Amino acid sequence: MYFFYIIYIYAIRYGSHRCMYMKQRYRRSIGKIAAGLIIVVVVLAAVGIAYFAFLSGHKAPPTNQLSGTLSETGSSLLYPLFNLWVPGFKALYPGVQLNTASTGSGTGISSAETGVVQIGASDAYMSNAQISQYPNILNIPLAISAQQINYNIPGLPASIHLNMSGPVLAQIYMGKILYWDDPAIVAANPGATQYLTHQHIIPIHRSDGSGDTFIFTQYLSKTYPAWNSSVGFGTSVSWPALQVQDTGNGNGGMVNALAKDKYGIAYIGVSYLLQTVNEGLGYAYLLNQAGNYVNITQQNIQAAANSLVSQTPPDERISLIYAPGANSYPIINYEYAIVSKSQPDANTALLIRTFLSWAISPNGGNSPTYLNQVGFIPLPSSVVQLSQAQINQIQGP
Repeated sequence: MYFFYIIYIYAIRYGSHRCMYMKQRYRRSIGKIAAGLIIVVVVLAAVGIAYFAFLSGHKAPPTNQLSGTLSETGSSLLYPLFNLWVPGFKALYPGVQLNTASTGSGTGISSAETGVVQIGASDAYMSNAQISQYPNILNIPLAISAQQINYNIPGLPASIHLNMSGPVLAQIYMGKILYWDDPAIVAANPGATQYLTHQHIIPIHRSDGSGDTFIFTQYLSKTYPAWNSSVGFGTSVSWPALQVQDTGNGNGGMVNALAKDKYGIAYIGVSYLLQTVNEGLGYAYLLNQAGNYVNITQQNIQAAANSLVSQTPPDERISLIYAPGANSYPIINYEYAIVSKSQPDANTALLIRTFLSWAISPNGGNSPTYLNQVGFIPLPSSVVQLSQAQINQIQGP
C-alpha cells in the first residue's frame, strides 16, 4: 500500500507542472519511490524475523550479526527442499553459510549422532534403541512428504496409472510375483491388460541406508504380514535374494536405474516425481486402508496427514504410513531434522535454532513457495508448536 500511496501523491503534486520540468521531477519521484520500496522490504524482513522470534520464544538475532556455518547431510528426498531453502534463508542472514549434501537418511542420522554435522536430514525417525544410545538427539519434523511407486513399462500411456497394493508390491520384492501379467496385477488393472505382458519384473531397491526404504518397507509391513515377519522395516533391510533385481544410490540413483531397466519397478520420493515423469516413467495409484486406489496428490497427502497428526507425541517420532480415510495416500511421512540438543557453543545453537525456526514457519520455509516445488505439504500448527518446543531445547554449554 505504501508503494501505491507514493505514486498517488507524486502524480497529484507534479501532474500540473510544465513539460520543461517533467524529466527532472520524474527522476526525483523515482528516487523517492525507490527509497519507499527499500523501506517496505526492510519492514517485511523485520516482520518475518519478528515472527520467527515469536515462534521460538527467543529474541531473533539482527540479520547483520548472525554469522557462522551449518552443515546438513542425509535424506535425498529432503535434499531438493534444502537447496531451495538455502538462498531464502541467506537472504535474511547473509552471514550464515549453509552446506547441504545428499547421502541418505541412514548417514544423516549417524552423522548427527556422532556430531559430524549439525543437522542430519532423514525421512525416518530414530528407533527406541538409537534414542537410548543417543538420548540428546532430537527428531524434529520440518514438513510432510510422500513416496510414489514408479515403473518402466514400454508402450504404457502416461494417462494410465497402474493400481498397486502393499501385498502385490511385497510379493514382487519377495520374488513371489515375477511377471507383469501375473493374475494379481492384471485383476487390479482391467484397463491396462494389453500392456501387461509376460515380461520379468525388475525390482529396484536402495543400496544405501535410506529413509525411503524405511517408509516403503513400513507400508509393506503394515499391509502384508509375511513381509513383516520375514523382512520387516528399517533404513536398511535384508532384501530377499532374487535372480533379477537392481539397486540405486539415493533417489537420483533410483531414477537412473529405473530409466535403464525396462519393466522395472522402484520406490522414489515425491520430490523426484517431475524428474520421473520427464524420464517417461509411470507412477501408480496405491491401495489405501479404506480399499481405494489413490493418486499421490497434495490433497490426498493432506487427507492422510489430517487423520494421524493429532496422534503426534511430544518427541514427534511417529509413523504416518497407511493412514485411515477414503482419500488418504498410504505412504506419507514427516521429514526430520536430526539434531543434538547439546551444541559445542552458544553461537552454533543459535544458528540451528534460527534456521529451524525459519524452516517450519508458514512465512518461511513452510510456505507454498518452497513446498509446492517438491510436492510436500506444510506442518499443521499443532505440529509446528511441537517442533518449536524441541528446537527451543537446542542450547550451548
